[in-house]
Amino acid sequence: MTLTTLPDVRCHAQWSHVIAAAAFLAASVPQAALNAQGLESPETVDRIVGSQVNQEEAKTTAEIGKVSSAIDRTRENISTVRKTSKLDKVDIVFLTDAARSEGGPPPAIENKVRQHQDDVTELRNEIEANALLFNALDSRRVLAQDVLAVEFDDPGKIVIYAAAKPSG
Repeated sequence: MTLTTLPDVRCHAQWSHVIAAAAFLAASVPQAALNAQGLESPETVDRIVGSQVNQEEAKTTAEIGKVSSAIDRTRENISTVRKTSKLDKVDIVFLTDAARSEGGPPPAIENKVRQHQDDVTELRNEIEANALLFNALDSRRVLAQDVLAVEFDDPGKIVIYAAAKPSG
């Protein structure tokens, strides 16, 4: 009597799945590295955002009129943020004395934000949904929740007022 041993088909099938999965991962890793482009260099930011991104620091007291006026216009600016897909210039104004680590905005601005709370929340959501603005803020490590208001000064230019301190 001759005993013939057949290869275990189940084992072969399992190994072919492992090999296929490994091949898929190996092929997708270079693409993932390309897709995970960081926002460390200004050239990368300009290429991704497509706009010049500038930042400045200011005291809320020096900008109180501009910030207050921009908060009052939040409802109309939400629509503009929603429609914005290209800008020539993005200015981020860090209101350093309004940062949470400094106790938050001064009472006049805090009351204005509270008065327009629903609109400010909607503005922040629209900024998070807008790839250009989200990446512009992200390149300076600003969270949308720190945005107090935006102002469209000239065609192609936005000023974002953020209650934050620059990183670094």
